[in-house]
Amino acid sequence: QVQLVESGGGLVQPGGSLRLSCAASGSIFSIMLMAWYRQAPGKQRELVATIASGGATNYANSVKGRFTISRDNAKNTVYLQMNSLKPEDTAVFYCNLVQSTGPVVTTYWGQGTQVTVSS
Repeated sequence: QVQLVESGGGLVQPGGSLRLSCAASGSIFSIMLMAWYRQAPGKQRELVATIASGGATNYANSVKGRFTISRDNAKNTVYLQMNSLKPEDTAVFYCNLVQSTGPVVTTYWGQGTQVTVSS
């Protein structure tokens, strides 16, 4: 089993910045992908950014140029640097990890951290 613990959420004014962290622990074997998703009130969960094991990144169009995903492999930690935050970025942000154990691929989720962008 893998545990994901997110931190770094909070209240920030429009135009401000926040840095989310997600530390993975437990039975970690071969991480294929780590990602951040978010879910705003009344909306479906959506993909924000991904980072593959080789370092390749991908972003939702709505956050390109403002958010940066990065990863510390030694610490099994993924980060999301969020700049130029907008009220529409308000959501619960979830960390996601996909790993393979032989032929089995398993997905894990964190408990979520609230990000509120408001003046």
